[in-house]
Amino acid sequence: MKYTHLILISLIFFTMGCSQSESNKNKDTDKIVIGISMLSMQNEFIVNISDEMQKKAEELGAKLIIVDAERSPLKQIEQVESFIAQKVDVIILNPCEYEASSPAVTKALAANIPIVNVNSATKVSPTAFVGSNDVESGRIAMKFIAEKLGGNGNIVMIQGLNGQAAQIQREEGAKEILRQFPAIKMIAQQSAEWDRSKSMDLMQNWIQSYGTKINAVFAHNDEMGLGAIKALQDAGMKDKVVVVSIDAIADALQAVKKGDLDATVFQDARKQGAGAVETAVKIAQGQKVEKEIMIPFKLLTKGDVDSYLK
Repeated sequence: MKYTHLILISLIFFTMGCSQSESNKNKDTDKIVIGISMLSMQNEFIVNISDEMQKKAEELGAKLIIVDAERSPLKQIEQVESFIAQKVDVIILNPCEYEASSPAVTKALAANIPIVNVNSATKVSPTAFVGSNDVESGRIAMKFIAEKLGGNGNIVMIQGLNGQAAQIQREEGAKEILRQFPAIKMIAQQSAEWDRSKSMDLMQNWIQSYGTKINAVFAHNDEMGLGAIKALQDAGMKDKVVVVSIDAIADALQAVKKGDLDATVFQDARKQGAGAVETAVKIAQGQKVEKEIMIPFKLLTKGDVDSYLK
């Protein structure tokens, strides 16, 4: 009888030990909860980042709470306050604006919750940043335009949402290159808020105002570049105007392949999304991470796009 009891006790402790070992093996990820506030889930590139976050979270066993800020910095701050109240382990912020979204970072840090910015920057430095150098994307796009124009001509620039880091930095990079080409004139610039239909309307207005004086269009993202192309096609002007944009979304890659869009600057949504979640998990586990993880841009023209098309 005593022998049977000893066997039962041994089995219980063995089972508990296995269970505890399994728990220890998984505890670093199973209980990690990451709150994520995204700029706008109406934007294809941002949706691509979100999709990659979810894939990486499934791989690492982390739980994500993803919400849409709908381009509102105030809403984004409220969402971060909600994450703080929920006591998430880490916050990932895809900022709506450089300055106006900064209080969200300040609040998270004050609550001792690490915060990772993805894709776009804020004035207040987060725990870590995963994204790309948007100044460089502006340089790449404008250098291509300048070469296509032979250093001479008139361009218009369709800006992203005013106040967002990508808009500020892409404009900065483009104008840095423009200063090297004094014979290229910027005859108009205005925001279309990353939106294809707003860009088409804006381009139609510029066509009425400037007509054939427009030699090139630099759009801060592909959605706006595609909107500009539609307006130019409707006016019978596309073949005479160079159009370049940024992100390399699926529609833009097809447009480059067809010859409608002269070039797009590839921004790696996969590496940004996956990298942000991987960084957040490492921080939650107490591992050291790089303060900035920068993913390079790449110019894609007609000969390059096939390998990027799914």
